[in-house]
Amino acid sequence: MRWRWLAAAVVAGAAAGSALSVVHASGSSAPTAPPSSANVSWPAGAKRAPDFRLAGAGGAPISLARFLGRPVIVTFIDPACTSLCPLEAKVLEDVVARSALSRRPAIVAVSVNPWAQSRAVLAGDAREWRLTPDWHWAIGPRRRLAPVWRRYGVGVLDRKKVVGKIVVHEISHTEAAVVVDAHGFQRALYVYPFRPQDVERGLARLGT
Repeated sequence: MRWRWLAAAVVAGAAAGSALSVVHASGSSAPTAPPSSANVSWPAGAKRAPDFRLAGAGGAPISLARFLGRPVIVTFIDPACTSLCPLEAKVLEDVVARSALSRRPAIVAVSVNPWAQSRAVLAGDAREWRLTPDWHWAIGPRRRLAPVWRRYGVGVLDRKKVVGKIVVHEISHTEAAVVVDAHGFQRALYVYPFRPQDVERGLARLGT
């Protein structure tokens, strides 16, 4: 599959206007990336991060409220992606590895592909993407995931194809990560491509 880049306004009212985001289709080769990521920030206590209750990789419930008292990076990932999602995962894992233990964020990855999130797929991602215990999947059926996408302004497009009587879902989605402080408020949004140091600067501002 070839890459397609679509500019879309997906974060309604994020600041004075809307944030310009990138929606991509999962594929096997990466496009030329723009020079920098879009970035929206909020002052402390200004914008509560929408909570959600989904299932973790092992089936146990997972919610954003569970991580109160610790900074969190909420991202939106296609578990079947072989292109940008693994690259973003590496960046976020680098952020965690470079953070002091007392300020280390959790990563909550909300699935954007409810048709490819079996335990086998997630276990394969853990191996191939070298995910650490700080990475937490949040999965579920589309009817449970879609409200979370909407609340965070994440666009998800499902293009169905029938290949030899098998329905194939080609997912395009907003590639974004949201930094949430220990009190449950959104503080920054990053659109991929971004660098570990970009997110690190956002985390460093959480105490201000």
